Amino acid sequence: MKKKQAEERIEKLKKIINHHRYIYHVLDKQEISDSALDSLKKELFDLEQKFPDLIAKDSPTQRIGGKPLRKFEKVEHILPMISLNDAFSRSDLDDWLERISKLLAEQEVSELDFYCELKIDGLAIELVYEKGILKTGSTRGNGKIGEDVTQNLKTVEAIPLKLREKSQIIGGLKKEKASRDIIRAVEKYDFEKPIIVRGEVFISKKDFENVNKNQKKNNLPLYANPRNLAAGSVRQLDPKITALRRLDSFAYELITDFGQRTHQEKHEILKALGLKTNKHNRFCKDLKEVINFHEHSRKIREGLSYEIDGIVVIVNSNKIFEKLGVAGKAPRGAIAFKFPLKQSATVVEDIKVQVGRTGALTPVAVLKPVQVSGVTISRATLHNEGEIKKLDLKIGDTVIVGRAGDVIPDIIKVLPEMRTGKEKEFKMPDSCPVCGSKIEKKPSEAIFYCKNPECFAQKREYFYHFVSKAAFDITGLGPKIIDKLIDEGLISDPSDLFDLEEGDIFSLERFAEKSSQNLISSIRRKKEISLPRFIYGLGIRNVGEQTSIDLSERFSGPSASGWQAVENLKQAGLEDLERVKDIGPIVAKSIHDWFSQKRNKEFLGRLKKAGVKIAVYQKQKSKSQKLKGLTFVFTGEMKSMAREEAKAKVRDLGADVSESVSKKIDFLVAGKNPGSKYKKAK
Repeated sequence: MKKKQAEERIEKLKKIINHHRYIYHVLDKQEISDSALDSLKKELFDLEQKFPDLIAKDSPTQRIGGKPLRKFEKVEHILPMISLNDAFSRSDLDDWLERISKLLAEQEVSELDFYCELKIDGLAIELVYEKGILKTGSTRGNGKIGEDVTQNLKTVEAIPLKLREKSQIIGGLKKEKASRDIIRAVEKYDFEKPIIVRGEVFISKKDFENVNKNQKKNNLPLYANPRNLAAGSVRQLDPKITALRRLDSFAYELITDFGQRTHQEKHEILKALGLKTNKHNRFCKDLKEVINFHEHSRKIREGLSYEIDGIVVIVNSNKIFEKLGVAGKAPRGAIAFKFPLKQSATVVEDIKVQVGRTGALTPVAVLKPVQVSGVTISRATLHNEGEIKKLDLKIGDTVIVGRAGDVIPDIIKVLPEMRTGKEKEFKMPDSCPVCGSKIEKKPSEAIFYCKNPECFAQKREYFYHFVSKAAFDITGLGPKIIDKLIDEGLISDPSDLFDLEEGDIFSLERFAEKSSQNLISSIRRKKEISLPRFIYGLGIRNVGEQTSIDLSERFSGPSASGWQAVENLKQAGLEDLERVKDIGPIVAKSIHDWFSQKRNKEFLGRLKKAGVKIAVYQKQKSKSQKLKGLTFVFTGEMKSMAREEAKAKVRDLGADVSESVSKKIDFLVAGKNPGSKYKKAK
C-alpha cells in the first residue's frame, strides 16, 4: 500500500473506531463485537508502524505510549476546582435551601429548580481540548494547581482523544431535543478555541476486587476503597500500569461557554461533544423530586457496577448559580446529599452469648447505640470465639461497625489505639448461660454447643422454627404467643400445639374468645403438611429446605404415605443418606443421629397421635426447563413475594435451591436485611 492510500485508510479507521467508542461509552450501545473492533485497531496500529510519520496525537493507538515519567508537571486551572459541602438528611437539605434563598430575590427563589447527579466515588479531573484534540488532562490538586496526568488519562477508553466533528455535535443536540438557542449558539462557536470539561475517573467494583485479589496473591497491601485505587492509578508515573487498571470516566461539568443557560444544557452539550455522561442523572423541579431521586439512587446503588456515596444537587440555572458564588472552598449553589454512613465507630459495652435452636452458642456484641445505614443498631454478631480472637476484641474496645450491603451488623475493625487499659478480655462460658448445662466444641467445628436437649433457650427457638413459614406455617402463632404458652406450661414440645383447645388459651392475658378461636383454627388447618415442610420443621442440624426436598425425593416410594417416607428415612443408614444429592458425611451424621435418639422417636410418635398427616410426596414436574442446571440461594426478605414462593418459582423452572453458599452456586438472590450468606457470596 502506498503512503497516500495508507493515509486515507488511517483516517477512515480512526473515524470508525472513534464512532464505535462514542456509541459504546456515550450512547451505551454496541454495533459490532469487541473482537471486530480490536481487529480495526490492529489494522490501524500496523499501518502506523509501517508509516510512523502518519501517527497523530488523536489516534486511538496513542492511548498507551511513551516512557514512564520522572515526575508530574504542574497545571494551573483557569477556574478553581472546588469541593462540595455535605448534607445527610432532609433537614440538612432544607437548611441549604433556606440559606441560598436569603441571597436571592423573591422571583429567583420561585424559579429555583435543580439538576441532580450520582456522586461517583472517584477522582476529579479536568480535560482541555484544543482544536478538538485532547491536549491536557489534570487532577484537582489543591483546587488551583493540579498535576498533568495526560498520558494516564489517555488510557481511559471513556475519555475521547478527539471530540466529535461540528456537524456530529449539532446532530447530537438535535437528537437530544436541545433548545434552538443552544443549537444556534453551538453553530456559532469557534471550535478552534479550547474546550474545557471536568469529570470523574473511577474504577468498577469488579475491577477493584480483581486488583485486590492480585495484591493479596502477591502479598502486597490491599487498597482500602475504589476511590483510593482510582487516584493511585491516575498518579502512576508509568501509563502502562494505569492502562492495566481499566479505569472509566463520566463528564459532569462544562467550563467553556457555549451559551448554555442551565446545568442540564451543559450535560446535553457534553454528550453531543462525545463525552460519556451518567444516564441516571436527572432534572428535578423541586426538593420533593430531589428527595425522590436520592431514595431511587439508594435503591439502585447495589446494582450499579461502580461505587456511589450519594447524589450532587445543583441549582439548575447557571445565572443563579453564579450569583450565589462561593463560601469558603465550596459553591453555595450545589451540595452533596450523601447516603447514610455504611460504617460508624462505637464502643463494645458487653459481649453476651445467645443459644440457638440447635444449641449453638453465638457471642453477640452489645454496642453503644449508633447510626449505620440510616438505622440505629445496638447489637453486632461475632459469629464464634475464633472471630473474637481474630479481631483481638475486648469488652470496652472502640470499634468500626458496618452494614456492607445492609447485612446483619458486623464489627469490621478494632481500634486498639483507643484503649485506656480498662478493657476486659472475653472468654466463652464453661456452661450454657441459659440452663447451666455443660457445653462442648467438636474438633472439626468452630462453634460451642449446649448438650442439654431440654435447654429452655433451645426449646423456644425450636418452637419458633417449627411454626415458621417454611415449616408448618401456622399463622398468628408468633414468638410472643409461643413464649406465653410455654411460660404458662400449656406446651412443652410442638406436638402439644395440636392438642390445644380454645378454653386452654381463652383465659390467657390479651386473648379474647374470637382470637382464641382463630388461633386454634389456624393450628388445626396445618395438621396436614407436605413431606419436605415436615422434614424441615423437625429442625435437624444442617438440614435446610432444599435438603428436605432432596430427602423427600429419595425416601418416598411410588405410593408410600408421607409417614412411611419418614419411617424409611428413620431406618436409613449413613451410606444410604450419603447417596442423596449434595449430602456429605457431616449432614448424613446429623440426620442419622437425630432419628436415632429416643426422645426424637417419641416426638414423632406424638405428632402422629395428634393427627398430623403428611401428604404423599409427588415430585413437581417443571413447566419449563429454562433454569435447568442452575442453583440458587435465597436470603433476606423478598419485596414482591415470600421467599418460599420465590424458591418454588425457580424450582418450577427446573432449578435447584441450596441452603448454603459454595462454588457450586450460580445465583444468590438477596432481599432486605440479608444474612451472612450474602456476605459470603460477595
